[in-house]
Amino acid sequence: MSILFINGSPNKNGNTAALAETLMSGSDYQVLNLADYKVYGYGQEFADDQFDEIVEKMKEADTIVIGSPVYWHNMSGLVRNLIDRFYGPVPSGALKGRKFVFLFQGAAPEGWMMEKAEYTMSRFAKMYGMTYVGMATNEKEAKNLSGKI
Repeated sequence: MSILFINGSPNKNGNTAALAETLMSGSDYQVLNLADYKVYGYGQEFADDQFDEIVEKMKEADTIVIGSPVYWHNMSGLVRNLIDRFYGPVPSGALKGRKFVFLFQGAAPEGWMMEKAEYTMSRFAKMYGMTYVGMATNEKEAKNLSGKI
């Protein structure tokens, strides 16, 4: 079983990465730091865009974990841009059979922020055929989900 952690934080070794380590403790996993990739905005076309490369890595994984810090009451722009780009070029069901977990951590997120993030990511998982395992916002939740991936 292969696990791909897509880190949506510009801080590659920060709290988002630490939460991922808790979730996947004892498991081997590959890390893809979105800050290292060029993923242009929806509608832009540039020769050095790496969106397709990221999608291929996602297709190779059995489990996909996307992590984001809470920025301006929402997921980071790196993560938002990635999922926005799926609409259109990636057909519905393209990631069928994979498990999906969303990690969303921040200093003081409010309930409505968590609800909106979970709704967005559960819909993303469903649209592309993944089984939504859940969202973890702290170490306790990550440990609870770890046995399901």
